[in-house]
Amino acid sequence: MTIRLYDTSARQIRDFAPLTPGCVSIYLCGATVQAAPHIGHVRSGLNFDIMRRWFAYRGYDVTFVRNVTDIDDKIIKKAAEQNRPWWSIGYENERAFNDAYDALGCLPPTYEPRATGHITEMVEMMRGLIERGHAYEADGNVYFDVRSLPGYLSLSNQDLDELRQPAGEGETGKRDPRDFAMWKAAKPGEPSWETPWGRGRPGWHLECSAMAHKYLGEEFDVHGGGIDLIFPHHENEIAQAKGFGDAFARYWVHNAWVTMSGEKMSKSLGNSVLVSEMVKKWRPVVLRYYLGTPHYRSTIEYSEESLREAESAYARIEGFAQRVTELAGHAVEPADEVPPAFAEAMDDDLGVPQALAIVHTTVRQGNSALAADDKEAAVARLAEVRAMLGVLGLDPLDAQWAGEQEQGEDLRHVVDSLVRLVLDQREAARARKDWATADAIRDRLAQSGLAIEDSPQGPRWSLGPR
Repeated sequence: MTIRLYDTSARQIRDFAPLTPGCVSIYLCGATVQAAPHIGHVRSGLNFDIMRRWFAYRGYDVTFVRNVTDIDDKIIKKAAEQNRPWWSIGYENERAFNDAYDALGCLPPTYEPRATGHITEMVEMMRGLIERGHAYEADGNVYFDVRSLPGYLSLSNQDLDELRQPAGEGETGKRDPRDFAMWKAAKPGEPSWETPWGRGRPGWHLECSAMAHKYLGEEFDVHGGGIDLIFPHHENEIAQAKGFGDAFARYWVHNAWVTMSGEKMSKSLGNSVLVSEMVKKWRPVVLRYYLGTPHYRSTIEYSEESLREAESAYARIEGFAQRVTELAGHAVEPADEVPPAFAEAMDDDLGVPQALAIVHTTVRQGNSALAADDKEAAVARLAEVRAMLGVLGLDPLDAQWAGEQEQGEDLRHVVDSLVRLVLDQREAARARKDWATADAIRDRLAQSGLAIEDSPQGPRWSLGPR
């Protein structure tokens, strides 16, 4: 068994070899909390949640660090626009992100450090970089000298002479316009902390290098994030860490975007879809299925139609699980191991689409067993389905998702009683061979959003596709 991952720095799929046998250390760039999360933001959290679950299934002890950027230019700008304290903006949106992660079934990180809680570590790193000749102070700012580090831009594969480094307001005193700010001098009314070079606040990139060093040491296994972070953020993280003397990440893994009309989903473009609003329209497990089942390196083009397809696909799995549970008369526990074909797909760069195809094949086999009244085979297939979906965080019988169904149980009992009355009329029509009336009743129920299935135990209903 060998897990293989696409390593951005190598530009190829590589066999995964952990730094410490039996252990995996992952650092994921988390939320910048200037606004509430849209579904593009949480895709990264979902993709790396699946990675973490798969490593754990394969027997690794996983340390998973996901940071919170709670101070940056955007947060300060929002605070000024809304006439609120910067920390109030950050805390409110940090809670919104955690609510979104929880709603979509992401396991909590081992550690979730905030940037503002690690100023001491940042100052220590800047001091070390200045001593080693990789950084310098100017006008109260501290800059990284990009020409001092051979190999800079190897992750993004750019030419230094052609580089256009993003620059912020007040970044004065640079020796080279391509140098980037690690620390920004204090401005009136902005938050600031005391350093040997005067009061100021962190730049965007310094926090992650410092926090990865603190929680995962000089070298760790996997650094993750969205493809939009490859440059400048991850490139500059590498520069700071290696200039400080760390080996840093052994594998770089990046997830693709969620787009709308071909553009990255972004608050600035006005095309975002907030998670808090989406979970009012769609069940959270359907959102997880929709965002988590495409391959992590594939772009997702957002559409209501795709969400409806995800809803229908997941409903087929739920329907199978419900029918087998009823037949068995008890809860069916997940199998101890997933099928070999599923494991092979997941080992190959987290091939979730191929793995999910095994899930649906197993569901079809289980439905065939149900039709043949083969209880033993149906139960065995459900056990396999639960094991596979547990790895993906999508087990319909898991307490989190079963709770979704329980929330509407009272209403379901009422609807069930009403539908049963109509189905009794349909059965009476069928008994007298009045097929036109029976078909008309079924069609009217379908128009109302109900799917009717005729089983050996009698007709059953479920919510159909929207």
